[in-house]
Amino acid sequence: MTTPAYLKDAKDLLTEQGFATSNTWFHGTSSALVESIKEQGLKRSGDKELNAAAKNTMATIGNSYTETREPVFLTQSKELAYYWAEQTVRNRSVRIEGNEQPVLFQVDLPDELNQKVKTDVGAASLLMVKEGEAYLAHIAAIYEANNVEVPEIDLMKADRMDYLNKLGMAYFDADIAPSYLELITDA
Repeated sequence: MTTPAYLKDAKDLLTEQGFATSNTWFHGTSSALVESIKEQGLKRSGDKELNAAAKNTMATIGNSYTETREPVFLTQSKELAYYWAEQTVRNRSVRIEGNEQPVLFQVDLPDELNQKVKTDVGAASLLMVKEGEAYLAHIAAIYEANNVEVPEIDLMKADRMDYLNKLGMAYFDADIAPSYLELITDA
């Protein structure tokens, strides 16, 4: 998986303390969701099509499916957001046909909303499974490519801020209005 050159920002953000933060965040998603996001903003648990497909699959095999209210996931790095955009496209392709591409939205929050961005300590459980191991390998490659020592993190004992600073994992537990969003393009 190769991040396009115009999205490589770790060289500007990464220090020995991890990824710098500001009022600018990024959200990676699928191109299939762009128009909806431009109109409605980023919604918690916002991929209704994927949620409906999962619910139908579970009903077909006789299991119940309960939707959960997930927050909007953010990161301070375009490189990290692109990783998650690729995962979104891959996850959607399992249940939804189409030619989708990874896309990123830049999220510029005013100070009062930026204070509500939280470090995603709930990601610890994700990082212990195969998908999480792939993300940790991706993070390590970014650190190495930028000549910064790869952090050693014990996921069960890590300082909660390590999830934000060293792993770039944050969330916003409310919808984000379209006025705070801009689709990132290479043009």
